[in-house]
Amino acid sequence: PDAPPGFAIVSRMSFQTFHCAAVGFEAARHIEQLPANHRSRRLHGHSFVAKLRCALPAGWAAFSGGEVEQLKTTLAQRLAPLDYRLLNEHVAEPSDEHLARWVRAQLDVPGIDRIALQSTRHAGVDLDAAGRAHVWRRYAFQSAHRLPNVPAGHKCGRMHGHGFEVILHADLAGADVDHLDRVWAPLQSQLDHVCLNDLPGLENPTSEMLSHWLWARLKPDLPALSWVTVFESGSCGAHYDGSRYRIWKELTLDSALQLKRAPDGSPLRRIHGHTYTLRLHLCAPLDQVMGWTVDFGDVKTLFNPIFQALDHRPLHEIADLADCDAASIAHWILGKARPQLPQLDRVDLDETRGCGAIALAGNEGPALPV
Repeated sequence: PDAPPGFAIVSRMSFQTFHCAAVGFEAARHIEQLPANHRSRRLHGHSFVAKLRCALPAGWAAFSGGEVEQLKTTLAQRLAPLDYRLLNEHVAEPSDEHLARWVRAQLDVPGIDRIALQSTRHAGVDLDAAGRAHVWRRYAFQSAHRLPNVPAGHKCGRMHGHGFEVILHADLAGADVDHLDRVWAPLQSQLDHVCLNDLPGLENPTSEMLSHWLWARLKPDLPALSWVTVFESGSCGAHYDGSRYRIWKELTLDSALQLKRAPDGSPLRRIHGHTYTLRLHLCAPLDQVMGWTVDFGDVKTLFNPIFQALDHRPLHEIADLADCDAASIAHWILGKARPQLPQLDRVDLDETRGCGAIALAGNEGPALPV
């Protein structure tokens, strides 16, 4: 199919590209350096996930478009000694941070931008390109709200509810998971099983306003706090770092593809398919009346022509799509969508969990768990 009408093409050379791979492993550990009564001193186990993000140079992979598969294979090989093992036999102090540093030391891959180690769905650590560690912790609460300033007939003007989730991101030099738990506990009791509109300062409880409200209450007791992330639902939410707001909207695409540049005999050259996870990231000033940056519903509506061109389609038949690797598709999406959604500055496209590519046109927010 042709490109959606009215959507201009922007060269992928205008954007940064990151390739990502994630691999899980099962392992046990005990962390003797913790206080005597800490439960993690006891032998226990996790389903860990390690994620690697790289700005790869041209020509690193065996063929253009093969970067994700090659990264995943490389990461899996390096993690194999940890799978179904006692981690203490390999890492002297197998905390999330030290495991992430161990993984980083095993990898001879150019352009490493981030290593993430996730021990549970609710906790993990990220190492940035400079080796600084950032810890995160996820919390959940069940609450009702309504948005009082939306136009008549807008569904969010009706009283409704969400299973909200919040992720606190902090510099590990100034916080750990236990510290995050302690500073969060008073807020959990205020937010869970209530109507958010009844809380002072949350009369207009959008995701952006909630992230700001949380920041103001957490930062004095948690100077290391770097971002607050609010999940309004599993597919959308907002970040706040004390000055900038960012939002994202997540969609899934069920599409067929084949890689034109894959060599003969590669399974990637055959027609196959993915249920892609597509995450659109936007940055904009806060609308002082609405209390949001961009309406999530508007994002979905404006993006719909592109979504329809990709979903339940053979991607290799799109005339102006260079190839069907994740990076090419992410850049195609970013270039097509920005004329209609100028706030869009990042597109994440995963072929499978944590494995895909990022097209980035500006600054970015914190890493999100896979």
